[in-house]
Amino acid sequence: MAKLNIVLYEPEIPANTGNIGRTCVAAGAKLHLIEPLGFRLDEKSIKRAGMDYWKDLEVETYVNWQDFCGKHPGVKIYMATTKGRQVYTEVSYEPDCFLMFGKESGGIPEEILKEHPDTCVRIPMLGETRSLNLANSVAIVLYEALRQNHFDHMKMQGELHRLSWDA
Repeated sequence: MAKLNIVLYEPEIPANTGNIGRTCVAAGAKLHLIEPLGFRLDEKSIKRAGMDYWKDLEVETYVNWQDFCGKHPGVKIYMATTKGRQVYTEVSYEPDCFLMFGKESGGIPEEILKEHPDTCVRIPMLGETRSLNLANSVAIVLYEALRQNHFDHMKMQGELHRLSWDA
């Protein structure tokens, strides 16, 4: 069963983190937040964006990158970056992998990316587009990983509608 993990490296905008938290609840993913954060977790804006889902979110915070690595040695981490050699759809996501995204203003630091060149993935974009919104990027990559794992722990909306039509 897929138990995917979303890692946000030093997120800065509370509304993005709130939206990502809501997406994690809907997808059954755990959210990992690497400090420093650009906001307090008790801010109204993060809870507003996550709405009433925030209470159902499995979330863990870490003092820094080294703290995160120390608590999760050897895990497979796919890092979303505009510098990735592979498109996010070209890799096979393990059911318990970690999907990491950088802070809104600067992404994942270059020194971290250089340690993981084979697991850096990118979302294709046109022309001079610098980046996508963080919450959108998380949703795009997370749902590809869920699709590859056959949405094995999720109820499918289409199945619910088909059941009601069969009655």
